[in-house]
Amino acid sequence: MTMTRKVLIDQTVKSIKKLPDSKLQEVSDYVEFLLQRAENSELNEQIARLASTSKSFQFLEDEEELYSESDLKEVYK
Repeated sequence: MTMTRKVLIDQTVKSIKKLPDSKLQEVSDYVEFLLQRAENSELNEQIARLASTSKSFQFLEDEEELYSESDLKEVYK
């Protein structure tokens, strides 16, 4: 059975209320860590999406090739 968001939050709050005070900071720190990780993940996805559709470096595609294989002095295999 899949729990809804509200049910899961309610169960989590009930569990947190049972914890001793000494563990509350640990739970709070972990929640902050999860939030920051989620924000970073979303930000990385947005940056990747923006970079993939950006035309910032399109000028490089129009630039002629300056060098070819015939310019090489040594070829490594």
